[in-house]
Amino acid sequence: MSIQELLNQTDRFAASAGCKITEADEHHAVAEMTVTANHLNGGNVCQGGALFTLADLAIAALMNYSGQLTFGISNSIMYVSSAHEGDHLRAEAIHVANHHKIPSVEVRVTNQAGQLICHVTGLGYRKSAAIKA
Repeated sequence: MSIQELLNQTDRFAASAGCKITEADEHHAVAEMTVTANHLNGGNVCQGGALFTLADLAIAALMNYSGQLTFGISNSIMYVSSAHEGDHLRAEAIHVANHHKIPSVEVRVTNQAGQLICHVTGLGYRKSAAIKA
């Protein structure tokens, strides 16, 4: 089973938020979601946690692509602009350093027009165990 299929099936929180991995290889991973009314905060824009969940799923797909269990240990998110109901968001994660123990990635979350919504950096820790279904 590919990492894309595995995480789309086992990351129940991301799935319940409407996030899905659409691409994954050793160089990048992409997760997508469409902003619904359930994603909106009190200001009527997409809640930051929903954006982070989308980015985190892309990070997980990239960091775990090799099959070695990797957990996030530090993340930082910078919100650049708001996402609105109906926007289709794309989070693309790429390696900054694919270290054998402490990999780091960056993620750009953009809307359907290619506008940057947020930028996320992530640091992981690779365990000696394989990722399991």
